Amino acid sequence: MTETTALDTAHAAMEAAPENDTARLRFYERLADSELFLMLKEEPRDDEISPDLFDLPEATFALVFDREERLSAFAERPVPYVALSGRALAGMLAGQGIGLGLNLEVAPSAILIPPPAVDWLAATLADAPAEVEEKIAEFTAPRALPEDLLSALDQKLALAAGLARSAYLVGTTSESGAKGHLLAFIDAKEGAEAALAKATGEALTFSGLEAGVLDVGFFAAHDAAAAALARHGLRFDLPEPEQPKRTERIAPGSDPDKPPILR
Repeated sequence: MTETTALDTAHAAMEAAPENDTARLRFYERLADSELFLMLKEEPRDDEISPDLFDLPEATFALVFDREERLSAFAERPVPYVALSGRALAGMLAGQGIGLGLNLEVAPSAILIPPPAVDWLAATLADAPAEVEEKIAEFTAPRALPEDLLSALDQKLALAAGLARSAYLVGTTSESGAKGHLLAFIDAKEGAEAALAKATGEALTFSGLEAGVLDVGFFAAHDAAAAALARHGLRFDLPEPEQPKRTERIAPGSDPDKPPILR
């Protein structure tokens, strides 16, 4: 049976509701989070790659697939390729007038993503959350948050294996009386704070909530606040990291989040 991937599912939801902005945002979020296989014209040289580009009247496109088997089925012959995350690929192609031909002819998620959409995705992913200081007077149960946001957080945190033990979504009241919401991470790995804050910001952005605000905080399990967070909050358990497996990839695509130089 042919595998249905996360991109297939997100693409089908987008196609079924073309006027639904949230479905479209979810597709682009899955694209950013997926490992993609970029077809090359020739083997990589040092840190440089040459994508196999094709021209259409409206734009130039690079060929990418979300499974190696799909790339092989399209090419029908051995071809060089590199593996990159969608976010890394968008950052590499942004501003160069190159779109993405995703899963063409080999999957239900086949789509041409034009250069302006690639540029938009790269710019959206590049946004960094702002750091603010606010003293919290009280934690409360979260207040009527949209299901789209809860689902987006659940999917995003499932990708953050090993970066923290758990997280609690709570309502907050600051010392000034302002109401808000906080995603509180428990026992975050040292140095993972920025990545967790960015993942939370992306979940908010791609859930389609206009002018939405969700603060992020970091606590140790032994902190006095941890008991209040557990008492009032909606808990998310982050998965344990997988044990490392020895794998070999074609250099320079061994790290999906470290793109090579486009040639």
